[in-house]
Amino acid sequence: MNNQWIISDNSLDIDSLLKNESIFNVSNGYIGIRGNFEEKYPKNFPTIRGSYINAFYEVEAIPYGEKAYAFPDTMQKIVNIGDAQNIDIIIDGEKFSLFQGTVNEFKRYLDMKHGYYKREIWWTSPKGKEMKINITRIASLSNLELFTIHYEVEKINFNGEVVIESSINGDVKNYTDENDPRLAASGANILNVNSITFENSVVQLTSQTKNSKEMVAITVKHHCNVDYDLTINKDGTSITGVYRLESGESVIEFTKYVVYTDSRRFKDVNSSGKEIVDNLSKKSFNELLKEQYDYLKEFWTTADIKIQGDENLQQGLRYNLFQLLQAVGKDSVSNITAKGLSGEGYEGHYFWDTEIYILPFFTLCQPKLARHLLEYRYKILDVARQRAKELGHKKGSAFSWRTITGEECSSYFPAGTAQYHINADIAYAYIQYYLVTEDMRFIKDFGAEVIFETARIWLEIGHFHHGLFKIDAVTGPDEYTAIVNNNYYTNVMAKYNLKWAVKIYDLLKNTDKETLHSLCKKINLEKEEIDLFHKAYINMYLPYDEDHKIDAQDDSFLSKELWDFKNTPKEKYPLLLNYHPLTIYRYQVLKQADTVLAHLLVEDESDFDTIKNSYDYYEKITTHDSSLSCAVYSIMASKIGYTHKAFNYFIETARLDLDDTHGNTKHGIHTANMGGTWMAIVYGFGGVRIKEDYVCLNPRLPEKWEELKFEFLYKGAIIQVDMRKNKTIIEVKTNYPIQLKIKDTIYKFSDNETVEV
Repeated sequence: MNNQWIISDNSLDIDSLLKNESIFNVSNGYIGIRGNFEEKYPKNFPTIRGSYINAFYEVEAIPYGEKAYAFPDTMQKIVNIGDAQNIDIIIDGEKFSLFQGTVNEFKRYLDMKHGYYKREIWWTSPKGKEMKINITRIASLSNLELFTIHYEVEKINFNGEVVIESSINGDVKNYTDENDPRLAASGANILNVNSITFENSVVQLTSQTKNSKEMVAITVKHHCNVDYDLTINKDGTSITGVYRLESGESVIEFTKYVVYTDSRRFKDVNSSGKEIVDNLSKKSFNELLKEQYDYLKEFWTTADIKIQGDENLQQGLRYNLFQLLQAVGKDSVSNITAKGLSGEGYEGHYFWDTEIYILPFFTLCQPKLARHLLEYRYKILDVARQRAKELGHKKGSAFSWRTITGEECSSYFPAGTAQYHINADIAYAYIQYYLVTEDMRFIKDFGAEVIFETARIWLEIGHFHHGLFKIDAVTGPDEYTAIVNNNYYTNVMAKYNLKWAVKIYDLLKNTDKETLHSLCKKINLEKEEIDLFHKAYINMYLPYDEDHKIDAQDDSFLSKELWDFKNTPKEKYPLLLNYHPLTIYRYQVLKQADTVLAHLLVEDESDFDTIKNSYDYYEKITTHDSSLSCAVYSIMASKIGYTHKAFNYFIETARLDLDDTHGNTKHGIHTANMGGTWMAIVYGFGGVRIKEDYVCLNPRLPEKWEELKFEFLYKGAIIQVDMRKNKTIIEVKTNYPIQLKIKDTIYKFSDNETVEV
C-alpha cells in the first residue's frame, strides 16, 4: 500500500476515535459524512456522529446579557442532518461489533487517489463464528447528492443466517461545548421529522428545521446480491429495513445508496430525491468507484505536488489538498467552512479564510471552482450592503465576519464585525482571480460591482487627517489585538482595494462604456467617488516605526508591554481559552500573522529590510494559536532567506490534522491551514507571486528534499515547475503570450517552451 496516497489507522484506540471521525470523513462539497462506524460504538463511548450539507442551516437567537445597537439578533449554524450511516450485521443472533468478540485483523484507510474510505475486518463472534467484512464508502464527486456504502461479507466457518439492518435515524442533535467559543453552546433538536415513507423499494425520511424552515430529504435504496426477506420497521423519527438473507451464499454484497436533497437547491426535495436515487442506483458500486477515480485523476493532474525526500510530508500535503477538494462548495450557494464538512467546529460558518488562504490554490489550480467561491460572495452582496447600513454607513458593503447566508453570526464584535479587512480580502481575491484568468466577463458580471462596493466602505469608516487617509477602530487579522487605529494590514489592504477600484473603473471606461454606465447607474456610483478612491489610496497612512525600522501593527501596539512568554506555561495556550480578552489586549502578543501577512499579500508596499525587520520583531511575540499562522511565517521566511525556519513552519502546517497538533481535530479539519500548506509550497519554496503583468517565481528548494514538482495555470497556460538541488526546470505550455519573472529576469513565452535556471 502506497502511504503517499493512503491515510491509515489500524488501531481501535478509544482516545483516537473522535479525531479519526474527522480524519476519515468523506465529503464532496455538498454532503459530508464523518468517519463513524456504521455499526456504532458501545454506549458511553465518545463520538460525534455527524452528517452535513454545505450551507444547510438553522437560525437561532443570539442571547445577550447586554445588547447594543446593530448587534446581530440571530445566527445561523450548520445542521447535523439525519443519520443514514447505520448498518448492523447479525449472524445467528450475534450482532457484529469491533468491541466484542475477537478482532483478528482490522485495517481502515482513506485512498486519496481513488477517493474512498475503507475498513477491512476479520472478526470472530463471542460464539466462535468467523467472517471477513470489507466496508467501503464514497461521497461521489460526480453526483454530489450521492453517498454510498458497500459491504462485502464473507462467511468463514459457518453457514447460518445473516441479517442486515439498515436504517435512517432522524432523531439527531448537534454537538455542543459551552466552554469553547469555537463550538456551539446549545444543541437541542433543531430538526423535526415530517414524513417517513417506504414505496417501490425506496426509503425516504424528510425533516425540516424549526426556525429557518429549510427541508432536507434523505432517500435510500439498497442492492443485495442474494435473495432476502425484507421487513420495514419505523417509528416517529426513524426507519429500518431488516434484510434477512438466504444462507446459501458464502459472500454477500450489500450496497446502500443514500441521496440527500435540500430545499436551498431543490424545489421539491422528496420527488427530486426519489428521481436521483432511482437513476444513480442503476449504477454498480464499481461504476461509481470508476467515476470517482476518473474525477480525481483529472484533479490531481494539476493539483498534485510531488516531494522527493520525505514520505510523511508528501502524505500530509496530499491529504490537505484532497480535503480542500472534499470541502469546497461546488455551487454558488455555498463556500468552504472553517472545518470543511468534517465536523461542527465554528458551526459551519464561512470566514475570510476562504479568500486569503484557500482561494489561491483554487484560483491557480482549479479556476472553475474558484469562480463558484467568488460567485457566492456576489450572491450575498445585497446582504453585505444591508449590514453596512445597519452599522451606520451610507454606502458600500460590510461583509459579515462569519456567516452562511450573508447575515452576521458573530456576537463578539471586537474580534468579529470590527475586522473590516474582510471587505478588502474579498476584493483582493477577485483581483487575483482576474489577474490569473483574465476573465473579463466575470469582472463585468460580478467583480467590478464587488470591488466598487468594498472600496466604498473605506470612505465610510476612514477619514483624512493632515492630508493622510486614516482608518480608526478596526481589528486586523490578529485577534489578540482589537479595536485599534490604523492597523497596518487593514490600511494597506484597503489601499489595494481602492487602487483597483480605480483601475477597474478606468478599464471599463476604455473597453466597455456601456457596461460601466449600466453598473454606475445600478449602484449610483459617480465619477467624484472614483476621484475620492484615488485620493484615499494615494494618501493612505501606513504606520511605520523608525526606532525598530518596521511597519507598526497599529498606532498603539508598540507602546504596549510585552507579554511574559517566559512565565506562561504550555497548558495556558491557546491564550483565548485561558485569559480574559482585555488581559490579552493590553500586551504585545499575536495570535497569528498580521503585518507579516500584509507583507505577503502586498509585498511591493515595503522594502526588503522593512519586511525582514518586521518578521524578526513579530515572530518573537506570535503564539501561532491560530492554525492560520504558521503557513504565512513559512512563506515569508522563504522570502527572507530563513530556510530552516521556512521548513520547520511548513512541517507544522503539513500534518496539523493528521498529527492533531492543535488537539482539536475531533471538531473538524482546519481547511485554511490546508490551503496554507499549498501556499507554503508554491508561494514559499516556489516563490510564486501574481503581479499585474506577469507572474514571479523565485525557487528555493528545502535542503532536506531532493526534488519538488508542482504546476499551476496562468492566463490559460500550464506552468510546470521542477525544482532540484542544482537547478530548476520551468516548462510552459501556452498558445498565448505570457510573461514570467524568474528570479530577476523577465522571460516571454508564446509557445511550448522550457527554461532552466
